[in-house]
Amino acid sequence: MMQGHRWGVIAILFAAVVWGTTGTAATFAPEVSAAAIGAAAMGLGGIAQALWAGRGILNQRRRLLQQRRLLVIGALAVAVYPLAFYGAMRLAGVTVGTVITIGSAPLLSALIEYLLDGRRLTLRWSFGAAVGLIGMGLICLAEGETHGSAVSAPSVPMGVLLGLIGGFTYALYSWSARRMMLQGTRSAVAMGATFGLGGLLLMPVLAVSGGAFLASWTNAAVGLYMAAVPMFLGYIAFGYGLARVEASTATVITLFEPVVAAVLAVVIVGERLPPQGWVGVALVIGCLSIITLPAPRRLRRHTPTPPPRAT
Repeated sequence: MMQGHRWGVIAILFAAVVWGTTGTAATFAPEVSAAAIGAAAMGLGGIAQALWAGRGILNQRRRLLQQRRLLVIGALAVAVYPLAFYGAMRLAGVTVGTVITIGSAPLLSALIEYLLDGRRLTLRWSFGAAVGLIGMGLICLAEGETHGSAVSAPSVPMGVLLGLIGGFTYALYSWSARRMMLQGTRSAVAMGATFGLGGLLLMPVLAVSGGAFLASWTNAAVGLYMAAVPMFLGYIAFGYGLARVEASTATVITLFEPVVAAVLAVVIVGERLPPQGWVGVALVIGCLSIITLPAPRRLRRHTPTPPPRAT
């Protein structure tokens, strides 16, 4: 169980790292709209996941039909998420939009699990999430000082609202996919069916807004990279980890994504990160240590062993 949990954490960390490259990659195609990037990344990447898991989806179609409510919930969340996420970055700025979306997801995920699954939050999880959110707040403030007020004040509240919607939909499709896995659906099948259906829902958005991808080879390469690496490979790894780690813990681990984005902005784009931003980076890494490292043996000795999970 511990070995599987460890590999699950590693897989989710890999997903967070490749997701953190999307902001830097998007700077190479500035004329492509946020909606087009989101629809291409999540839409094409989701359909690719469905094709990858096609045989498994056919083999488990009866189970998927039994889980149709979870599947539809997850697919709708997948379709809304990129539009809300990239819309938040457009209206409130890249840093604020990312921090609100990714930072709110662990708390909203925990709330979903509490209301729908009756899962209690541990003191360790709460402390780790608080440390991570403080770290992300410092990164946000540091980036704000570096770039100044780049967006108009009236657009910020709407951007924050879209960020919260993005965080909720991210938490929701993470929860629904994990519920499907716990009910016996293979992780690749649950993620492929959820993201494939969500990707199909995004195709009209891509058809309307995606013309800029054809304007240059660079734009096309950015779109293909977004779909193939962060969304296809990233979500395959995320699905693998989600089958072994609770959704609320998984969303906390993905707080590493803004850290990667900030570091890449410094190294590749040439942005500067003030000292308080690096303190925020350290706090997020500390948050990951708090929630993912094994508990001390003395504590584990007095912790009852949970019963085996049903498959």
